[in-house]
Amino acid sequence: MLTIDKLGVILTDRGSKYAVSGCAVNSRDEVDAALKQLKRDKSYAKATHNTWGAVLPDEGMIKADDGESGAGMVILRMLEREALEGHLVVVTRWYGGKHLGGDRFRHVQTCVRVYLDALA
Repeated sequence: MLTIDKLGVILTDRGSKYAVSGCAVNSRDEVDAALKQLKRDKSYAKATHNTWGAVLPDEGMIKADDGESGAGMVILRMLEREALEGHLVVVTRWYGGKHLGGDRFRHVQTCVRVYLDALA
């Protein structure tokens, strides 16, 4: 059984909270199982966005923005730059009531960087 590592809330900006989670995966089925496991936690299930990306050995790059347009590609670019294959990274956002504009992409990058640094 997969165990998804939740690093918890990484940063807060104008009421929005960002968290990062992830685990090793080798297939789309494992990605789906990991996301299902993450959403068993009510706070993650109720989050505004659970954006994710993974570079799978046989299937290549897959992602989902979950309503946060462009965020999945930010995650994929960072995974590609690090040459990290076979790993799912999920950035969760709880919307705080104020639009963040381009700052939201910087926050996604910060969360992914924290996760990648934790792997090292």
